[in-house]
Amino acid sequence: MDFVADQLFNGRKIRALTVVDNYSRQCLTIHVGQALKSEDVVDVMNRLKALYLTVPGRIQVDNGSEFISKALDKWAYDNKVTLDFSRPGKPTDNAFIESFNGSFRDECLNAHWFLSLEDAQEKIEHWRQEYNTFRPHSSLGGLTPNEVGKGKGKSTNECPILNL
Repeated sequence: MDFVADQLFNGRKIRALTVVDNYSRQCLTIHVGQALKSEDVVDVMNRLKALYLTVPGRIQVDNGSEFISKALDKWAYDNKVTLDFSRPGKPTDNAFIESFNGSFRDECLNAHWFLSLEDAQEKIEHWRQEYNTFRPHSSLGGLTPNEVGKGKGKSTNECPILNL
């Protein structure tokens, strides 16, 4: 889980919270807003919990204020989730999300001119769906993230959502 910053055509800043399952490489959500806070992170995690009917056992995050907050700490404690903080200045501690964010920036954020927050949300969601559905990954044996998320490919008893 990480944040990516960008801006609208008029210079207004936007932020995107990216949540990726490290096992399936599935992008579970990209939440886009103007000023996202720790309460927004908790809301997103609660929506994912309701959607998937489970929570991850561990979430890798950096030391951003939204992730070291009391709100997220309480949510993690209440849901028995371990927050795995990367070492300061070591983005390679969370290489999967950093790689995903690089693709997201190159293929979506740099490729679009966002006219409004709603326009950004729509274009980003379209890119997320395409990323999950139509893009095979060599690291997944040529499968798409959605195919791995549905249990095709890797033979394991692991539950994908538990490996965020």
